[in-house]
Amino acid sequence: MSEIIELNARRDRQTSRPRVGRADRGGRVREGPGGSVETVQVAAGWPVRAYLELTKVRIIGLVIVVVAVGFFLSLRTQADWAALTLLVHTLFGTGLVAGGANALNQYLEVEYDGQMVRTQDRPLPSGRLSCAEALTFGAGIAGAGLIYLALQVNLLSALLAALTLTSYAFLYTPMKRRTALCVYIGAVPGALPPVIGWAAGSGTITMESWSLFAILFFWQLPHFAAIAWQYRDDYARAGYPMLSVIDRDGLRTSFHVLTHSVGLLTMSVLPVLAGRQRAIYGIGAVVLGAAFLACGVQFIIHKTAAAARFHVLASVTYLPLLFALMMIDRSPLR
Repeated sequence: MSEIIELNARRDRQTSRPRVGRADRGGRVREGPGGSVETVQVAAGWPVRAYLELTKVRIIGLVIVVVAVGFFLSLRTQADWAALTLLVHTLFGTGLVAGGANALNQYLEVEYDGQMVRTQDRPLPSGRLSCAEALTFGAGIAGAGLIYLALQVNLLSALLAALTLTSYAFLYTPMKRRTALCVYIGAVPGALPPVIGWAAGSGTITMESWSLFAILFFWQLPHFAAIAWQYRDDYARAGYPMLSVIDRDGLRTSFHVLTHSVGLLTMSVLPVLAGRQRAIYGIGAVVLGAAFLACGVQFIIHKTAAAARFHVLASVTYLPLLFALMMIDRSPLR
């Protein structure tokens, strides 16, 4: 799912570290003092914590939540034991794919993570894992997750998970080095998890499932804009052409946050207009969307790191509240 929702990124530190270069299975080459070449040896054994960090467990948690939302909203009857069992299979398989995608993303970006203060403590640039270990682990659990979904859930959910994996790791990740428009590409795999849950629960894809996709798509854009603004010096140091890097006065970023926050509010009320959600949800969606838009306005007025952090906090508060309302006040499916 995209680094677009990495909620607990480390704050900037006062000291910087040597830049990390290419790695092999036994160690990692990096640039030392005066341009000398050093090798960081990777610790032997099975560093469980490092592998967990490689999967970005917190992001997997968010993925699982939105998959579950899509699953429950797709059910035409009250959830029974069989449905709950199917949900467990869905969450397990999707979690494996999400963890594998995150690991492959870090494998592909190891050189650049080593140049950024907020990412240089990750398992690869810090030398706790080698690139070969990360590649094997990431590809292994992602592949296992896809097979598990196909066998234990259904083929449609597996195909959607495969689309999420490939678009995130092999399309969005390399595009980050080329254009600020990569955020729109990255928002696609980030918005697919509720559609996976819907496909798992119902065996099909409907317009309502795509409305969930639209909500998550628009939510990610102002959310990540605030993260990118908060860490724009880091992104510039690593050579990422993010909007926050190339837009130093913040005018384009302000327009980006404002327009996509309005888009998010619009997408959030569409289920009411389609008859899938009732009045309480509709009122709540408007109130939450207006509050989130107000936080966005505060961010674009001040354009400080503190304002960006507050906007990120607002975004991660908004989404679960909206989905909770959606679960509570839905109209029965016909």
